[in-house]
Amino acid sequence: MSVTAARGFRAAGAAAGLKPSGRPDVALVVNDGPADAAAGVFTRNRVQAAPVLWTRQVLTTGRLRAVVLNSGGANACTGPAGFADTHATAEHVGAALGIGAGEVAVCSTGLIGVRLPMDLLLPGVAQAVGALSPTGGDAAAEAIRTTDTVAKQAVRTSTSGAAGDGVVTVGGMGKGAAMLAPSLATMLVVVTTDAVADSATLDRVVREACRTTFERVDSDGCLSTNDTVLLLASGASGRSLPEAELTELVTAVCDDLAGQMLGDAEGSTKTISITVTGAASEADALEVGRSVARNNLLKCALYGKDPNWGRVLAAIGTTSAAFEPDRLDVTMNGIQVCRGGAPGEPRELVDLGGREISIVADLHAGDVELTVRTNDLTDGYVYENSAYST
Repeated sequence: MSVTAARGFRAAGAAAGLKPSGRPDVALVVNDGPADAAAGVFTRNRVQAAPVLWTRQVLTTGRLRAVVLNSGGANACTGPAGFADTHATAEHVGAALGIGAGEVAVCSTGLIGVRLPMDLLLPGVAQAVGALSPTGGDAAAEAIRTTDTVAKQAVRTSTSGAAGDGVVTVGGMGKGAAMLAPSLATMLVVVTTDAVADSATLDRVVREACRTTFERVDSDGCLSTNDTVLLLASGASGRSLPEAELTELVTAVCDDLAGQMLGDAEGSTKTISITVTGAASEADALEVGRSVARNNLLKCALYGKDPNWGRVLAAIGTTSAAFEPDRLDVTMNGIQVCRGGAPGEPRELVDLGGREISIVADLHAGDVELTVRTNDLTDGYVYENSAYST
């Protein structure tokens, strides 16, 4: 199970007909309490979908009782009518559950610039309400897929608690296979926990978890209008955790989901870890890691199993990070192909035949190290996005 692994949660998935394929396209996650604390982070894209605007607004209370999600339509760039549709969806969920619309978050994913068919969506919501179950996490995760080829779920547990011994669970589901680029959040994700925690704590926890996981995934440099990551706490375990431990659990779930998203990135054949070491600051390391991750020349080369390390140096050189060009080292899958800004071991020694590729770029400018993850650029990605709306 995923979002229903934590006690106090039910979920469901339903097929409303939003997708031409007839596959499930409406998901619902309900927090039965006893607590309803929540927090979230959202896209920094200045063009934001109606559900993002709505959910940001309702989360100012620090409380959520339900999250309704749909695939098959992003409800972005749809004007005031699209926002009214989001409001109507929240009202419909609230009426069915006996809660207020202001306790319902709304998330949508799919094609931008097209209004949702409310005559299909609202009956689909009713179906989901009727199917709610403590074992409904799988169905919910399935219903939020768009170009994802598989559902994405993760669970972690802890056996310690500040209030005494007991198990605290964190579960999550997510979707994302393209438009994955760092800017606070990078996809639709719902994370749940049965820990006792207030909304201020959850806000710090989810921001820190995103900072070191989703923020360091950069598949294609394209930032969505709908990105949302929500963290809900039911308190059903009766246990609280030290904030550092809760952060560790939530981070582990987010990291797992981020890895699954990269593994399922549109058209990808390689999952690439870019570790920047020897940086003068975290900001420098991130700038370098993202520059390398977004270098299409390198991503194409890795698709072709070509260890073209010169592309790595060229990408590093576009940044404002502190480094000396003649001190840069680059290692690819364990072979130091560049040493001191010049050729190192023969590139022919690098084996790029597997899916996992490791690139280590040593700036020799400090002691900060971090990893940014990306994937290769393939003809499959081009094909997928050449006809997405038609």
